[in-house]
Amino acid sequence: MKKNKKIISWIILIAWMSLIFIMSHQPGEISSGQSELVIKIFSLIGIELNDYFGELATLVVRKTAHFSEYMILFLLAYNVTRYYVNNNRARILLIAFVFLYACSDELHQYFIPGRVMAFKDVLIDTSGGVLGYIIATLIEKVKVRRLKTS
Repeated sequence: MKKNKKIISWIILIAWMSLIFIMSHQPGEISSGQSELVIKIFSLIGIELNDYFGELATLVVRKTAHFSEYMILFLLAYNVTRYYVNNNRARILLIAFVFLYACSDELHQYFIPGRVMAFKDVLIDTSGGVLGYIIATLIEKVKVRRLKTS
């Protein structure tokens, strides 16, 4: 059963990395349209992002997406690595993995019409990975405490 979970974890991680690649491969016009769709969805549920952020709403949505997708990338990669090692050093190395994947993603976007390569996006992506690190660390601490009190 543990082997099946390991395989599924790998499949989910690779699928997520593929999704990031596919989203980055979309021309700028399509990518901006998706951000506008998110703004409309929020509007439907009563949250007017344009009222809060004005013309920056699309930018906020895009950068939040960067942050979130790389936080998820970290957590999925952590889920895979915990089958092999379980220590703080591995989580720190995963931050490097997130950073390098973000760099490759920005390089990829350089070649896509209407997209640009921006190091600030790498920093936003890596920040998402850092939040993932914090979440994983807190989860581990809670697990250890539960084991000690049991």
